[in-house]
Amino acid sequence: MSRLSIRPVSTGSEKRTFLRLPWKIYHGDPNWVPPLMMDRKKLIDRKNNPFYRHARIELFLAICDGEPVGRIAAIVNDNHNKEHGENIGFFGFFECIDDQQVASALFDKAAEWLKQNGVTAMRGPASPSVNDEYGLLVDGFEYPPAVLMSYNPRYYPALVTGAGLTGCKDLYAYRLHESSFITDKLRRVTEIVRKRQELVIRSLNMKDFDNEVRIIRKLYNEGWSRNWGEVPMTDEEFMYAAKDLKAIVNPDLVIIAESKGEPVGFALTLPDLNLVQIRNKGGYLIPFLIRYLLYKKQINRVRIIILGVLPQYLNSGIGGALFYEAGVRAVTRGYPWGEASWVLEDNVMMNRGAELMNGERYKTYRIYERSVET
Repeated sequence: MSRLSIRPVSTGSEKRTFLRLPWKIYHGDPNWVPPLMMDRKKLIDRKNNPFYRHARIELFLAICDGEPVGRIAAIVNDNHNKEHGENIGFFGFFECIDDQQVASALFDKAAEWLKQNGVTAMRGPASPSVNDEYGLLVDGFEYPPAVLMSYNPRYYPALVTGAGLTGCKDLYAYRLHESSFITDKLRRVTEIVRKRQELVIRSLNMKDFDNEVRIIRKLYNEGWSRNWGEVPMTDEEFMYAAKDLKAIVNPDLVIIAESKGEPVGFALTLPDLNLVQIRNKGGYLIPFLIRYLLYKKQINRVRIIILGVLPQYLNSGIGGALFYEAGVRAVTRGYPWGEASWVLEDNVMMNRGAELMNGERYKTYRIYERSVET
């Protein structure tokens, strides 16, 4: 490819080109959901996004003959390395035309920057972290992504491996339907767990939102931070994310499990706004809001984003009771379909729970890694 260059993003115009590149890559793809531009801007906002209090990011554009043909971000998350005792960086926001030369040049540039910043390996995609869009779709391309999940063309896995990266962890997405998961057996088992654990599952109290967020943050950081790749969120990060979610959550779908009066787990389920956003081709807020008012009754699916319990309750059955309750609440509020995602390939209990609820594993996402030493 003639006159190919990989350039760091430094101007406002280059940043806009970086953000708008997906519209070129996915043109004509019926399953692509255009992101909201305002959300994309927040993800790379070094000044206001609290993630960058402990992380660094560099954005790169691939330009050929004056035209943008690819992009990538290189990220160092200091909190990840402290939490897991590693010395790695990440790549994210990868988009590229179907050309191995362009893809390899982008990954080489990201690796070069990461090496200069003192890390020894590159992992991803994380855009920009495990708490945002995570993983590359490798199976299930025939379906649009659920809310806050990633999507990419079929040729991306080949480009990534062609650039010297190898898969290191798979993430699963399960599809569930009311006709198969609500069974008498599960209902009976859930009732036994409720009585044995003196379990109460309650809705999020929006009138005490800040305190509820503190409870959920504590549960999240204690219950998930030891999982592969997970990193405790700071107070600032959690409140930053909660502020965005507050406008779209249904409090009856954000549930907290209390055993003997103490919070021990929670589940976060969101209506799948991508079923509306897929119609918002420009990616701007006002047209999305108009389409939401027109088509919100057509949203018939939710995504169970987070579900789990404190480590000492892993074998108590509370996780299964939460899973069942989340599904029942979704169905009774008009959402017959659900996606549970993502689930680590080696998270035996969550995979087993999804299977017990007759979930169909219908998508696989993959995390890749390579050395930056060469």
